[in-house]
Amino acid sequence: MGVIKLVVLSVLAYAAWWIVRGILGRFKTDERTDAKSKSDGSSPAQDVLVEDPICHTLVPKHQAIRLRKDGETYYFCSDKCCDNFSESMRGKE
Repeated sequence: MGVIKLVVLSVLAYAAWWIVRGILGRFKTDERTDAKSKSDGSSPAQDVLVEDPICHTLVPKHQAIRLRKDGETYYFCSDKCCDNFSESMRGKE
């Protein structure tokens, strides 16, 4: 009888584990769909990366140094890259 009880308890424990896992899985799925719906354009993305035209480093747009020239905006990782770009643009004029 002891072996039968052990098998039954094992099956019940396994079933309980699957039930708990299923319930927790639903919560995780809901969180993912909520995050996805927020990034569908309903809220602006804040981690957009822009490329520095001098050293080609990717920089978060909100941290980049901006230079507006001839109606176009350029983004830089540092003042040094911005200065190098400005100097190279002066040389082309």
